Order: sequence, then structure tokens, then C-alpha cells
Amino acid sequence: MRLRGIACAAAGVLLALATGCTGGAGDAVPATSTASARADGAGPRTASPTPADPVSLQALMRRDHTGSGLRLGTVLDRTSAYTRYAVTYEANGLTISGIMNIPEGEGPFPALVLAHGYIDPDVYFSGQGMPREQDRLARRGYVVLHTDYRNHARSDKDPDNDVNLRLGYTEDVIGAALALRDAGRPEIDGDRIGLFGRSMGGGVVYNTLVVAPGLFDAAVAYAPVSARPEENIDHFQRPDGDPVVAEIEAEHGTPEANPAFWRGVTPLSHLDRVTEPLLIQHGTADDTCPPAWSREAAAAFAKAGKDVELRSLPGEGHTFGAKWASSMDVTEAFLARHLR
Repeated sequence: MRLRGIACAAAGVLLALATGCTGGAGDAVPATSTASARADGAGPRTASPTPADPVSLQALMRRDHTGSGLRLGTVLDRTSAYTRYAVTYEANGLTISGIMNIPEGEGPFPALVLAHGYIDPDVYFSGQGMPREQDRLARRGYVVLHTDYRNHARSDKDPDNDVNLRLGYTEDVIGAALALRDAGRPEIDGDRIGLFGRSMGGGVVYNTLVVAPGLFDAAVAYAPVSARPEENIDHFQRPDGDPVVAEIEAEHGTPEANPAFWRGVTPLSHLDRVTEPLLIQHGTADDTCPPAWSREAAAAFAKAGKDVELRSLPGEGHTFGAKWASSMDVTEAFLARHLR
């Protein structure tokens, strides 16, 4: 795995958010009891004259991460191609649940972290998101870790997560990658890890790429939400009268009243940090997440000189129908170039 511009921290230190290495490309965090990393791509931390808002991507960049303790629990299913497990792992002091598909055969296999879209946590069950992708990618020889996120299924609770624009989900995804690297299991190649997010999870992908450059080898986003949180609020929450909107604006201000805060929570403000190739796929008939959102994000990544590809799926809606299989062909070819 290409660990570009990150700094490793010692095991056992209680940390809080990103990715790590020491030295040049190819260095990996040792398999110790706790994998940890800096997110700012720098060495020892220096004082900043302008501390970031504690709810911001800058704050996540300046923090340290932990991700460890990947535990395989109940066997949920056995197929001829893979075994499906209930799992938990630790991310920045929280226990996060999920599922993991481990292919049959001799490993180690490259791994993928899957970040699902929005599902009401009150009805969500473990592993509910991205079932087609979980199955197909495991059959293609990937270890698939689908995170439930905090406040979902058996994961620990974070009562401030919604008011804090769900930035905790970014921490959970980064912790998943660190836990995979730290697992020490013969089936998992911790030096080859990709990230795949859908809808809201696509927004988590964008955040992760700017917060933790070098942690993943490649990233894919399907039908992602806007890279601007205020657009997501206006599109999804405000029309439904979600009371959290008033709490968010009471806590952080509106975009008009506090533009600095809202600049600090969009990944578009930090694309200079991105080091991984990104594939975005979006249906032209998506009436849940407008395709214009992906066009804007892809154009911004490209303008910043990043390796980004946008694929439009003519006539496809938000969940992808007839063209889903061909979209996965494209995704698998992309992942094979960067993880195999």
C-alpha cells in the first residue's frame, strides 16, 4: 500500500483520528495492539496560531486516530465463495459493529471498507447497506468490511453526531482501515485497502480522502451526496422539517452568518491534501442526489490536479438498476489497477 506523507504513532497511545507511516512510500503501521496515525501528513505537531473549530475537517486532520481490535463474531452465512461474519472494531474509543465477508481460498486478500448511505438508525440492521456490492466483491476475492457507523446496529452511541454534521462517520471509516491493518489475520492484506461509499457514504469518502491522505489506495463513490453539507441539509433535511437543522444552526450558525464554519466542513476546501485516485459513478436520472453534485465534485478534484474519473450512467436512478453490473465491472477494473 502506498502510505504517502503520513506519520506513524506508537501503539497503545490513546489517540483520536487519521492515518500513519514513518518514512517513505510503502511503510506500514506495525501490527500492534492499537494502530494509530496522524492525519495532517506531518511529523511532530506544532502550535497553530489559528485553532480549527472542533467541528471541522481541519480539526480531524490535526487529531490522531486509533483503529484496532477487529473481532470476528457469529458466522452469519457460508457460501462456496466466502464466509460472512458479524464483527466489531474500535475506532477512537468507540466500539463499531459491522459485517465482514472473507473469501475462501488462500490469502492474504486485498480489503475494502464499505461506507453505506443514509438509513434511519432506528430501523437499520447490521450490514444492511450495499448488499449487492458486499456479495460481488467478496466473490471477486476482496475481504469486505461493511461498517455500521456509530449510532447504528450494535455500535456505540454518539449523541452529538447529527448536530456535528455526522463527521463521526468519517472517523469510523478511518478506524475501520486502521483496524484492518492492525488485525494480523492471514486472510487480510493490510497493505492493500480500498474505500467504497454510496450516497451519504460517498460524502464520507470525500471527507476521508482529505482527512487521511495515504490511508487507502483508491476510493470509489456511487451516487454521492453533495460535497457541501449545507446543500445536503437544504435538499434532504430542511424540506422534511427535521428539527436537527435548527440545532445545527443554533450551534454552528447559518452559512450566511458563519461562512468560515461551513468552509471548514466541506472537503472541497482541502483537495490539495488528496493523494488517492477516485472513481465516481452517478446515474443521469438520479432524483435523490442530483448528478450535478458529482459533476461539481469531479471538476473540483480535477482542477486541484487530482486523479479523478466521473462515469455517468445514462437513465439510471439513485440505486442503479440495469447498469449496476456494468458499473461494477468498471469499479472492479479500477480497484484491480490500484489494489492488485
